[in-house]
Amino acid sequence: QVQLVESGGGLVQAGGSLTLSCSASGIRFSLSSMGWYRLAPGKQRELVALITKSGSTNYADSVKGRFTISRDDAKNTVYLQMNSLKAEDTARYSCNAGATSSSPSRFWGQGTQVTVSP
Repeated sequence: QVQLVESGGGLVQAGGSLTLSCSASGIRFSLSSMGWYRLAPGKQRELVALITKSGSTNYADSVKGRFTISRDDAKNTVYLQMNSLKAEDTARYSCNAGATSSSPSRFWGQGTQVTVSP
């Protein structure tokens, strides 16, 4: 069965950095595109960053230049390096295995909370 486990969230001051990790099992990770999504109260779920099996990336406009998605196929892990964090980045971040730029797959992790204090 597919299992995705996120870690690395927490409380950080505006301007700070965090790195999220998502460890995957039960999938052919090296053949899977991986996405990071976030959901904030009162807002729609947003695709933050996507990385394809070949390593191509794309980002939401709101995080371009601040966030970096990467993957380590040897460790079945995808990362989200978040720099220059803003209060509006506060959300629950979840990874998705098999995501495309137009929609997520049904394979989700439980998420990790990121809270940025002003």
